Amino acid sequence: MINSAYQEVIEREIVLVRVFDAPREKVFDAWTNPESIGQWFGPNGFTIETRSMSLVKGGSWHFEMIAPDGHRFINRMTFLEIIRPSRLVLDLGSDVEDDHHQFRVTITFDDQSDGKSVLTMRQLHVSPERRVEAIGFGAVELGLQTLDKLAGLLNEAAEVIQGSEEPDRVASTRRRNGR
Repeated sequence: MINSAYQEVIEREIVLVRVFDAPREKVFDAWTNPESIGQWFGPNGFTIETRSMSLVKGGSWHFEMIAPDGHRFINRMTFLEIIRPSRLVLDLGSDVEDDHHQFRVTITFDDQSDGKSVLTMRQLHVSPERRVEAIGFGAVELGLQTLDKLAGLLNEAAEVIQGSEEPDRVASTRRRNGR
């Protein structure tokens, strides 16, 4: 039998999991690098404009998420815990005081033995009803789109790195072959 405290958390939680073909340090850095997070954060078709960012415990990222139709969603992400490269805990919601739709997000970054990493993102909503509203709004689908965009950024970065290593490999092969 599940204890009541655990059951209460389950009824308020949305969990998303994604495997990335990158070490967890790179995935963690994509979340915590002010230059990169705005490139991938948000669902398909949305863009991000950062207003300010203080990526320290207790700091906040104030940003606007811009929908394809131009509608702007003003957001605030407050960083509660930053443990590189394994864990982030943050509150996410509108950039207003006492946002009753704000929710807690815990993100863990784990290594797989094959060099890939597993990101687990847990959203803890204020009530079971708010969780149901978030799911109805598309929180799961939109969250997975966001993680897909992160995967795309990580794949592009890996291709750039591989492309920059290619000339060195060609040059060393030529040296070995006397060319």
